[in-house]
This record gives sequence, C-alpha cells and structure tokens, in this order.
Amino acid sequence: MGSKKSTKAKGSRAGSLSAGRPPTAAKPKASVSAKATRTVINKLHQINKQLVRAKSAGNEAQVKDLQTQVDALGGLPRYQQASIQGQSIERGGDSSLVLMQWLKDAGVVGQLKTSHARLKLLEVGALSIKNACATSGIFDVQRIDLHSQADGILQQDFMERPIPQTGEEKFHIISLSLVLNFVPDAEGRGEMLRRTCQFLERNQIGDGSSETAATHYPSLFLVLPAPCVTNSRYMDEKRLTLLMAHLGYSLIQRKQTTKLVYYLWHWKPILELKRQGFAKTQVNPGVTRNNFAIVLKRSK
Repeated sequence: MGSKKSTKAKGSRAGSLSAGRPPTAAKPKASVSAKATRTVINKLHQINKQLVRAKSAGNEAQVKDLQTQVDALGGLPRYQQASIQGQSIERGGDSSLVLMQWLKDAGVVGQLKTSHARLKLLEVGALSIKNACATSGIFDVQRIDLHSQADGILQQDFMERPIPQTGEEKFHIISLSLVLNFVPDAEGRGEMLRRTCQFLERNQIGDGSSETAATHYPSLFLVLPAPCVTNSRYMDEKRLTLLMAHLGYSLIQRKQTTKLVYYLWHWKPILELKRQGFAKTQVNPGVTRNNFAIVLKRSK
C-alpha cells in the first residue's frame, strides 16, 4: 500500500484518541521480552491515566513529572513495539485470531470463499499488516493508527477520519482491539462507539441470502482489558450490553481470558441514534475497583 500517509487532527477534541495515547519519543528496541512487554504496557497505562487526571485538574507540575516518566519509558513507539511483540504468533497475542475463529465456526469464511466475495474491514489501532485477518483471504483491509509502524498502515486518528458519504466507503466489520480503553474520558469513549455506526455498511454483499452472514455483519469487533467490565465501579457486562443496544448493537459472540475480553457485536440501524443518551452510573461500589466508564451524551 505504498508509503506512509498522515492525516493530522484539525484541533483538540475531547473524544480524540490521540488525547489518550502516550506521546511519541525515541524509537524503541526491535525486540522486547515477554516480561518486559507486560511491564511496559502496564506501566504506560498507569502513568497515562494519572496524566489525564493531572491535565484535567490543571496540575502543571504533576503533568510535567508524569510526562518525564512517559518519555523515559519510550512513549507511544515503545508501547506499540511492546504490543507488537505481545501480538506475535508464538505468544498467541493476535486478537484477530479470535475474530477469524468465530467467522469460521459460523460458516461465514466458507461462504465467502465459495462465493469469492470479500468483506471490507477497518482496523483501528493497527500494529501489523500480517495478522490473521490480513492473511485470511476474505477481507479487504484498511488499517489506521495514530503512529504508523509499517507501510500499509495509514497514520490517522479515527475520531478525525472523514465520515463516509457512500456505501463503498463503509465497512462490513470494524475492529477496535485495545483502542477504546485508551480514550481518556467516558464521553469520548461513547462518542467513539457512536461514530462506528456511521462507518458500517448496511447492505449485504452478493445476494444477501445467507442468514449467517446477515447476522454476523455489519459488526464491531471489540477487545477490552477484562478489568474494564469485571472490576469497574461504572461498568459491567450487563451495563455494556444495554449501552451497546442504545446504538443498535446486539452481542453475538464473547470470549474472556485472564487479561482480555473479546466481543462481536452485530449492528442494525435504529431511529434517533444521535439522541440516545446513557449516563455514568455506579454499579459496583468498592475501593479496589477502577473507574472505567462509557457515557453516551444525549444530543439535541
């Protein structure tokens, strides 16, 4: 797909993914051990949460101190390199393997190969051009990330990506793998989920006669750290399912591991989508729980 391209944001937005990602710094080493991978990712996540809170509070001294810590760890490039290492096949870290297995089990892959049809996939936060979806032969993939790590990945913020004007510009599946949790505030996360609906293609490929295909796309593949729904004051799976229903999403697949939870949400357009609201409500009180939340702001 040629040389790297860059799409710059047109200004600061509360829902912008770039607001929640560690800043760039020096290029990381080419290889990171499994233990170092976990350490880097966890540490940058922790510092980034503190950084967002410090910026919101206007604590410039703390912001400067936390920024120094982020830079010392290598910033966004180091995080991405650690994530790439964590996605290596030998570590079983490619989240798209889960999506592909679901589509195989449902018979979607076989149907597509028989009909020689291909699905359009938008991979947000892409780290590699060689994951399971890329090599499956059933997708035409567009990949974007804030800091492109390879040719074939467009450097772009999803929240600044132009809204599709035609069906051909839309996608059958959108992948948000460990992306939503990086958005720094609850309303921004809600805005990102709402925005995915504007990028999904409603029409089935081919004659659209397959019931399986009709229930498996258009869809959203969502991957989150498990504590976002298992140990949050403001979010559990029941509440996440209700929130997604506000946007027209229904859950068709789910898998949980020790660290991650994977979802496949089927989407059907609903009326008055932009007016739907979903407030921040405490559902699991406790001092040991985290503050992950998603809010859908009701628009006029």
